[in-house]
Amino acid sequence: MFNTIKKIIKYPNLTQNYPRKALLSLPKTGKTVIDMKKCTGCGECLGRCPSQAIVRDAQTKVLGINLDTCVFCTLCEEICPSGAIAMTNQFELAEEKRTALRSSTLVIAEDQEIVMPYEAICAELVKRIRKTFGRSLNIREVDAGSCNGCDYEINAMNNPFNDVERLGMHFVASPRHADMLLVTGTATRNMQLALIKTYNATPDPKLVVAVGACACSGGIFRDSYATSNGIDNIVPVDVYIPGCPPRPQAIIYGILKAIEKL
Repeated sequence: MFNTIKKIIKYPNLTQNYPRKALLSLPKTGKTVIDMKKCTGCGECLGRCPSQAIVRDAQTKVLGINLDTCVFCTLCEEICPSGAIAMTNQFELAEEKRTALRSSTLVIAEDQEIVMPYEAICAELVKRIRKTFGRSLNIREVDAGSCNGCDYEINAMNNPFNDVERLGMHFVASPRHADMLLVTGTATRNMQLALIKTYNATPDPKLVVAVGACACSGGIFRDSYATSNGIDNIVPVDVYIPGCPPRPQAIIYGILKAIEKL
């Protein structure tokens, strides 16, 4: 008994308060932004982007980044000779429509402040989940042909640091018990039928969340004979979470956004 009390005092509660409180200290591996005042138009980033996420408008010659395709590799920031590209710590990027992740909304000016937005959803989160579903939110994770990077981050949602069960979220083994499908991967040819069957087995009302660049757009495997350019070509998607992979907090944010949709 004494040893137990000693450990409780020595090792305090490590579970984070997100999303009740915003994360203050984060590495800069979030949204990528382009300062067109510094950009010289050399096109170095266009040719070097591994996922071809950087695009240039044919008329205005303005550069933009498609976040649904971006793999957040930081290569563009490293190779830009004029320092016009920068990674930020903005990770709350989930959107209900894939078009909201396209380049038209992503170019900023030099004098604009890069601020990590925070949506105060969590004060009554558990109450809202119970009101919507009558119990905990049951989630079924579906690997539709991923590299397992996104799956590792989803697994991390259950560790003591994130502990999503404190928010009324629970992972289940069968889609027949699920309210939401967290789908990772590009929906490869061999997994397309399995994804459709899983979707059909999930009772209504149901939510589908695309997790990661591959699920959102196909990522670096886009336009391949063996993959789909996003799982929305196979099943309806309610929320898109970009990233390669998105961190657990970004996935939590996307789940909350999906609940808000209901």
